[in-house]
Amino acid sequence: MRYQISGKQIDIGDALQNHVKTELGVVVDKYAERPTGATVVFSKSGAEYNCEAVIHLSTGLTAQANAHTHDIYSAFDQCAEKMEKQLRRYKRRLKDHHSHRSEPVELSGASTYILAATDHDEDKEPESLQPMIIAETETKVPTLTVGEAVMQLELAGAPVVVFHKEGTTGVNVVYRRPDGNFGWIDPDNIK
Repeated sequence: MRYQISGKQIDIGDALQNHVKTELGVVVDKYAERPTGATVVFSKSGAEYNCEAVIHLSTGLTAQANAHTHDIYSAFDQCAEKMEKQLRRYKRRLKDHHSHRSEPVELSGASTYILAATDHDEDKEPESLQPMIIAETETKVPTLTVGEAVMQLELAGAPVVVFHKEGTTGVNVVYRRPDGNFGWIDPDNIK
C-alpha cells in the first residue's frame, strides 16, 4: 500500500510517519482487502492538531476519518480508531462488494467547480444570475450500484455521492436526508 503522509505548515518527523504506517497498516490489514493507498494529512488549528485520513480500496471505494486533539499522536490515534470502526462496520459488505464485482470500479472524468458565495443583502439586486467560478479541479465519477453508493456515502462521511448507476448512462445522486434516511436521485427512472 502507498502511504502519503504530510503536514500542512507543520513538520512531521520520521517517528510519526512510522507510527502512522504501523498503526494504519494493522487496521487496514484486519478489515479491508487490497487497499491501494492511504493519505494522512496533519495540520494545526490554534492549540489543536488535526488529522485527516483517507484510505483508497481496490474496489474503488474510499474510507475517510478525521480527529483533533492537543497532541499530534493522539489526534492520529483517534482518527485511526474512527477508521477502524467504519471498516469493521462495513467489513462484510466490503467483502461481499468485492466478491460480486469481477472488474474494478470504473471511473470517468469530470470537472469540479468552487463557486463564490453570494452576498445575502436583501436590499441589493444581484448583478448577474451566473455565479463566479473561483476554482476548478478534476474529479472522478465512479460507476456503482445504489447500495455501493450508499456504502461510499457512509464510509467517506460525505453529504452526497455522485455516481453512474451500473447499466445506465445517466448520473445518479445519493444524499443524506435531514430525517437520517438516504435520498436517491435517478433521472433514468422517470415515469
